[in-house]
Amino acid sequence: MPPAGAGSFSSGGECSHFNDVLTMNWEQLLNKGRLGQRGAKDESGRTAFLRDHDKIIFSGAFRRLARKTQVHPLATNDHVHNRLTHSLEVSCVGRTLGIQVGERLHALGLLPATANPTDLGDIVQSACLAHDIGNPPFGHTGERAIRAWFQERGQRYLALLPEARQSDLIYFEGNAQGFRILTKSEYHQYQDGMRLTYATLGTFLKYPWLSAQAGEHSARPGKYSAFVSEAEAFLEVCAATGLRPQGEGRFCRHPLAYLMEAADDFCYAIIDLEDGLEMDLLHWDEVYALLLPALPDSPEVRKLVHSEMRDGRKAALLRGKIIERFIEAGVEAFVANHDALLAGTMRGDLLHHCEPAVSDVVENAKQLARGKVFEHPRKIELEIGAFEVMGALLDGLIDAVLSHALGNVRNYRHERIIDLIGRHSFPEGLARMDEQERIYQCIMRALDFLAGMTDNYATYLAKQFSGMAETRY
Repeated sequence: MPPAGAGSFSSGGECSHFNDVLTMNWEQLLNKGRLGQRGAKDESGRTAFLRDHDKIIFSGAFRRLARKTQVHPLATNDHVHNRLTHSLEVSCVGRTLGIQVGERLHALGLLPATANPTDLGDIVQSACLAHDIGNPPFGHTGERAIRAWFQERGQRYLALLPEARQSDLIYFEGNAQGFRILTKSEYHQYQDGMRLTYATLGTFLKYPWLSAQAGEHSARPGKYSAFVSEAEAFLEVCAATGLRPQGEGRFCRHPLAYLMEAADDFCYAIIDLEDGLEMDLLHWDEVYALLLPALPDSPEVRKLVHSEMRDGRKAALLRGKIIERFIEAGVEAFVANHDALLAGTMRGDLLHHCEPAVSDVVENAKQLARGKVFEHPRKIELEIGAFEVMGALLDGLIDAVLSHALGNVRNYRHERIIDLIGRHSFPEGLARMDEQERIYQCIMRALDFLAGMTDNYATYLAKQFSGMAETRY
C-alpha cells in the first residue's frame, strides 16, 4: 500500500497531482486477466470483455433489476423506467461512447497494438450494465433506510464489531454492494464471484476507495465502491489495472469510469424527463425549452416539435438526436483531457468538461427532475413506507443471523429465517473465525439477501414477517 497522504482528493471523483508517480497506461488499464489472477479467456467471436457482458446479462442479480425502483417505487405505469431498462439504456450509450473514444485514440496511436476500439466499448458497456446491480429495494431510499437502521435501532449490533468493520453498515452503499455481487456473491460464491476481467471491474469502480474512507470528513461522504469485506479484491483490481494510488485505500479512477458515469448522466437527463411526461408531472413546453440548446435547428426537428402527436412520443423521437449530441460532446471532452485522465489530474467529472450547451442541459434536466418528479407526493408516501419495510426486514434478519453467528439458534423463527436466507450460503469455516468476524460475515450475508430483493418481494416479506401477508403460490 502507498503511504497515507500520498495525494489529495477533490470533489469530482478525480485525483489531484502526484509527484514522482508515473501516469496510468492503456495496456494495464485494458487488462484482460480475471479476478483471482486467472488468465484472459478469448474465444471465437467472443472476447474476454464480451464474456463479461454475457455473464452480467445472464445473472440473477441483473434480472432482478426489472422489479427495482428507478425513480418511483412500485410504479404501476409499465412505461415508466425501472432499474433494468435504465441499465440497458445506459449500456447502449456507454458502448457508443467507448467505441468512439477508442476509434479516436486508435487514430492518434494511443492504444496498444493488442487493443481494438471495440474493446473500450465492450468494457464500458459491461460496467454500465452492472452500475446499479447492487441497489437494494427502493433504490437510494433503501440505502438510506439501511444506514438509518444501523445508526439507530441497530446500534447494539455495531457495538459487537471492530470500528473498521462498522463503516460497511453505517455507510451502506449500493455501489459497494454491486462490487460485492460481482466479486463474491454471484455465481462462484466466496470464490471471486463472476470472475470478470480486471478492466471491467476497474471501470465499475466509480468511487475507488473503501467504506473506511467514506466518513463525514471524506470529500464525498457516504460514497465509495467497496466494502472493507472486499478489500482484497478491490486492491487486486487496482493493482492489476495500474490505478494510481492516492493515499491509504484510495486510488484514481479508471479513465473509462468517467465514460460510465457520463452515460448514466446523459440517460438520467432524458429518462427522468420522459417519465415525468408519462406520469403527467411535467409539461411538454418546459421540457422542450430545457432541451432546446442541445437540439439541432432543422426542419425535421421543428416539424416534430410543433406536431399534434402525444408529448411523450415527441420526447421519444427527439431522444436519439439529444443523446447523439451528448455523445459527441462526451467523446470530445474525453479526448481533450486524455493526458490528464491518464495522469489522474483531471478535475471534476466528464460532464463538466463538455461544451456548455450539453453540460447545462444535463444539469438543468436534473434540477427539473429533482423539483417536480422526485418530490411528487406519491413518491414521498412510498419512500416513507419503504423505511418501515426495510426496518421490519432488518429487525428479523439481523437478529437471526446474530444467533446463527453465535451458534445459539434456539428460536424457531430464527431457524426458519436462516433457512430462508440459505443455510449453506454463509461463508465456510465460520466456526474457525473469531466471534467478531463471525458476526460481521453473517451480517454481511443478511445484507446480501436483503439487497438482492425486489421492491415487491421486500414489501411482501416484511408483511409476512409481521404475519400480515397473503399466502403466495
